[in-house]
Amino acid sequence: MTDPLLAFREEFPILARSTYLVSNSLGAMPRAVPERLQEYAAQWGERGVRAWAEGWWDQPVRLGDEIAPLIGAGPGEVAMTPTVSLAHAAVVSALPFTAPRDTIVMTALDFPSVRYTVEGLAARLGARVVVVPSEDGLSISADALCAAIDERTALVAISHVLFRSASIVDVRRVVAHAKAAGAWTMLDAYHAVGVIPVDVRAIGCDFYAGGVLKWLCGGPGGCFLWANPATTAALTPAITGWQAHATPFAFDMNMAWASGSWRWLGGTPVIPALYANVEGPRLIARAGLSAIRAKSERQTARLIAIADARGWKVSAPREAAARGGTVAFDVPEGAAVAKALLARDVVIDYRPGAGIRVAPHFYTTDAEVERVGEEIDDILRTEAWKPFAAQRSVVT
Repeated sequence: MTDPLLAFREEFPILARSTYLVSNSLGAMPRAVPERLQEYAAQWGERGVRAWAEGWWDQPVRLGDEIAPLIGAGPGEVAMTPTVSLAHAAVVSALPFTAPRDTIVMTALDFPSVRYTVEGLAARLGARVVVVPSEDGLSISADALCAAIDERTALVAISHVLFRSASIVDVRRVVAHAKAAGAWTMLDAYHAVGVIPVDVRAIGCDFYAGGVLKWLCGGPGGCFLWANPATTAALTPAITGWQAHATPFAFDMNMAWASGSWRWLGGTPVIPALYANVEGPRLIARAGLSAIRAKSERQTARLIAIADARGWKVSAPREAAARGGTVAFDVPEGAAVAKALLARDVVIDYRPGAGIRVAPHFYTTDAEVERVGEEIDDILRTEAWKPFAAQRSVVT
């Protein structure tokens, strides 16, 4: 059967040179990105400072409007931020942690960078962080999360999809429970948006932060924060900047908050990254998230079958509804095998405790999915991993 999503392969030059199975870490670059960056350079070179008034200044919100339909949000509700950690910092800085609501609930499997930020701010704001453990090291129980949320909880800040195992957290249930308990909720969407359909209003959360770096194929420097409009109207972040001012060019020393997504912006935006970030989300929108999700379920199921046939331990949910876009499996000498795969232009990554992570995307062929198993077989059979055993860990 013909796969219509393969028509998008020509949009990604790296696919002609390698088997690219690492969109959970960095999505393939769209071929139009150099053109967008040339536009940036031309505008700077030809228009100089006038470029701010001719598009640069409002670009963080205009790009947010491109991402909004991919998460079920409306125009003017999504702001671009440099990192998801900074998005969390802005949100935490906006919340009052006054007794008895002085607690932030997180999990043992949230991305470390976010934990660093939230825990560091909490310590300075007089808040405490409760970390919900994982029973198996790969998933987080909704029961355990709900049990940790009580009358002291101010914020529940957890991942939508866990980075290590691609396990999907039952966020609707957790958010509903948190809302009933009177807590705010924030979801880290980095491993969700672009590979599973998302509807922030159906989820019911207050904040949803993610980035275009991975499944959205947008590249570094482009993260986003959606805030429920009612929540935005009630809060003012302490970590902020002049783009969040209602009249920034009045240069008033007193803060007067802008409305909508502008309120969550910071200082001068990183314009080159925003030019590079736009093409990926547009391609994802054209491909359609329902079709992307269906293909992802099929190809990740095949990866699990490949691992099972060889006796490799799988670190990913076996139920499609509980699984994001990545399958990790533990093979003998996994770190060295991962380096050998990279040397053969089979682009994957490796995470301790999970193994080799393989992430097919909408542009992946079925033959490429099969290739990763065949190459690992050959690497193990020929001991081609040995020259890589003494090298430092893979960083991708």
